[in-house]
Amino acid sequence: MEFVKSFNFAMCIFFIVCYAYQFVYIAIPFIKKDKPHKQVKMHKFAVLISARNESSVIANLLESIKSQTYPQELVDIFLVADNCTDNTAEIGRNCGVHVYERFDRVKVGKGYALNFALDKIKNEYGDNYFDAYFVFDADNVLDPNYIEEMNKTFSDGYDILTSYRNSKNYGDNWISAGYALWFLRESKYLNYPRMLLDTSCAISGTGFMFSQKVINRTNGWNYYLLTEDIEFSVDNITNNHRIGFCKNAVLYDEQPNEFAQSVRQRMRWAKGYIQVFTNYGKRLLKGTFKGDSFACFDMTMTIMPAIVTTILSLAVNGTAVIAGLIAGVSIAPVIEALIGMALGMYGTMFFIGTVTTVTEWKNIYTPAKKKILYMFTFPIFMFTYVPITVMALFKKVEWKPIVHSKSKSLADIKNMN
Repeated sequence: MEFVKSFNFAMCIFFIVCYAYQFVYIAIPFIKKDKPHKQVKMHKFAVLISARNESSVIANLLESIKSQTYPQELVDIFLVADNCTDNTAEIGRNCGVHVYERFDRVKVGKGYALNFALDKIKNEYGDNYFDAYFVFDADNVLDPNYIEEMNKTFSDGYDILTSYRNSKNYGDNWISAGYALWFLRESKYLNYPRMLLDTSCAISGTGFMFSQKVINRTNGWNYYLLTEDIEFSVDNITNNHRIGFCKNAVLYDEQPNEFAQSVRQRMRWAKGYIQVFTNYGKRLLKGTFKGDSFACFDMTMTIMPAIVTTILSLAVNGTAVIAGLIAGVSIAPVIEALIGMALGMYGTMFFIGTVTTVTEWKNIYTPAKKKILYMFTFPIFMFTYVPITVMALFKKVEWKPIVHSKSKSLADIKNMN
């Protein structure tokens, strides 16, 4: 049992060494100021939306894009109705956007839909008609100044940008709040500090932009792993292409509020992280020692060590408990160590959730009592990643669409306090 105690102590030290810098990140927004924008240029943008049976929410996104403060003549919207069996395509046409219908039951997933759209646009408009491309999910809603703010940062010279990710349904329950609080933390205390420190940010699913130069370099969107956003981020970071962040461009999306759906989605993410590290791990580790070394280190910490420590800790402690029970040896030290680790993890997640909630209070659209309650449930939501990660190791995981049903305008979202 002494070995197990020593092992658990070593895992705690390893975890602290890996992630201590992220606690430093928390202080950065309070001690560094934004750099002023360079001269703003007016760019021609294409908006890419991949939608599969999204008739209940797509109109709100299209309305929010058409209500942007940025000149509408510089924005073209392309909707990919991907294997739809509802009237998503019809709604898009009625809203006056370009609609491409795609039917392919073999190559499924957002990555294939994006590449399909880019191929169509290239054939119809040529290689350099658009300066850059936005990517949104069908359930998103944008602040009116979203494209205007992204254009300012794009004019500063970034070829890839991500934005501030908020939630349409924070207050549904502890599950939707867990997601939303994590994405708020990711925006405010991961990507924003990275931007202030001139290192690379990371794309997170939706609400991002890439230039025509990126597509010319990669010859299309060639990212098809289960987490195509992380694959895209890692590929660009390991090629010394920096990803920027625009804190004033705010996007709202719908979070799952059913546990079964949440497990399915997060298992895909966990499996996707493993896929990305399997395919890009050598490049990340090599990049850590040359080029943009810190960005490669940062991305490595994002996708791998937590999985490793979780699996190793469960395996060693689980084996110790079983062996102790068989041998008739007291397992109390192991149980005490596990309880201590759990309390430490709860305290860490509670601290992160509390800091994010307090500092982003005005940006969380739900009654105050729910904001406070979900600070306490946030660590529980994060704990559920442990069994999900274990299952992802052994279970075959395929891409499946997430059902969206929260039809809300921007006004609806902001009136939820």
